[in-house]
Amino acid sequence: MSVHTSERTSIKTIGHYVGGRHLSGSGASVPSYDPASGAQTGAVALATPGEVDAAVKAAEAAFPAWAQTPPLKRARVMFRFKELLERDMHKLATVITREHGKVVSDARGELVRGMEVVEYACGIPELLKGDYTEQIANGIDAWTMRQPLGVCVGITPFNFPAMVPMWMFPMAIACGNCFVLKPSERDPGMSLLLAELLKEAGLPDGVFNVVQGDKGAVDALLDHPGVRAVSFVGSTPVAEYIYARGAANGKRVQALGGAKNHMVVMPDADLDKAADALIGAGYGAAGERCMAISVVVAVGDATADALVERLAPKVRALRIGDGMDEQVEMGPLITAEHRERVASYIDDGVAAGAELVVDGRGCRVAGRENGYFLGGTLFDRVTPGMRIYRDEIFGPVLCIVRVPDFASALRLVDENEYGNGTSIFTRDGHAAREFAHRVQVGMIGINIPIPVPMAFHSFGGWKKSLLGDHHAHGTEAVRFYTRQKAVTQRWLVDAASLGAQFAMPTH
Repeated sequence: MSVHTSERTSIKTIGHYVGGRHLSGSGASVPSYDPASGAQTGAVALATPGEVDAAVKAAEAAFPAWAQTPPLKRARVMFRFKELLERDMHKLATVITREHGKVVSDARGELVRGMEVVEYACGIPELLKGDYTEQIANGIDAWTMRQPLGVCVGITPFNFPAMVPMWMFPMAIACGNCFVLKPSERDPGMSLLLAELLKEAGLPDGVFNVVQGDKGAVDALLDHPGVRAVSFVGSTPVAEYIYARGAANGKRVQALGGAKNHMVVMPDADLDKAADALIGAGYGAAGERCMAISVVVAVGDATADALVERLAPKVRALRIGDGMDEQVEMGPLITAEHRERVASYIDDGVAAGAELVVDGRGCRVAGRENGYFLGGTLFDRVTPGMRIYRDEIFGPVLCIVRVPDFASALRLVDENEYGNGTSIFTRDGHAAREFAHRVQVGMIGINIPIPVPMAFHSFGGWKKSLLGDHHAHGTEAVRFYTRQKAVTQRWLVDAASLGAQFAMPTH
């Protein structure tokens, strides 16, 4: 196992960013840690209701001028922001790895996927164009326009501290809104770096603000009368809470929840390629991805046996350690508590009778003995009644469920309460088409394990994986962050009056 040598890091205060200025915060704080070493590296300020109010009011004050800024000028800020992200790629990836633990190559990949949304936002002059119909009736024309909402809020998870915020604020800001970001308190440093780059790109003060915090800050944002829309990504129970509270307060809410993503492997699939895909999709970022594959649905015992034979040595050979080492393939989990939670699921799977093929609970990394490491774990002969199948574990645990045929595989996926992503590996075009057409899941991969859409399409699941009417980024984001006006126009140039008309207008 390859690791970096430990270095002592100083404790830093991670505060807020309001109206173009850094604020240290006046309330309580919580510690943040380097997951690879277990050492405390920061003290994260928890925003008070007054500090949340100041951030929203700074955004409200900036909104009128920003909303009136031509879309082309807003797009040029996004162009400069993208250039700065490219310039500082190494610095930003290092912060992600140190705070989250994911390997640095994965951190760079996260930044690239976030930058794709920034690139898409650069086309906002085209995206905001409405429809126009000339002469809908004699002397009457009609058109539509889309206008910004006001102050929008993003509440983002720990697993993608750069990408998920960039799924939200570039489109919100490009559409003419102002934004308040509440990042995860577990890896908050990226939020302040993004704020600094936006300012350097020419974004006016107050258009983008950051408040650190916990549930208290979230509730203050959900209850604030100045907030018009809320975007959230996280677990389903929290998504349900945010959707209910935000909607009750009259806000537009988009809440992306949890997942239990299945990969169906048909008997005709290229099993070597399927195994390689599963290693990356199941154990990348230590399984802390909402699109991670956590369940393999093997069609037929022969398929399952062949997959286990290929997967087990690959799981045992995973290079685990400090993510700053370019040779490492999997880093630590985000906290010691989360590591113990995932380990308890492994205990539960063994007790329930699943076959533990590879056990990651004994993982130790030399020089990083206090890090939050857990090895890759592989279960076979998992059944739908087991907790390791039902629950979103959010760790490096891959479960194999055996089914006799395609119909059983499809039914298993459809009966799961989550519907974020799914995948099928097959050489049969008919099976692939039927799966894509019939499966009750929002994002589908065919011989692709993690089917995250590109920025110009939209991201979102079905069932308990999404609450709200709009998916993230792409054209759905333009609709979410704006509201439509329809204008019908006539110019009266004739001297004669039309007189009062009491019938419903027709054309």
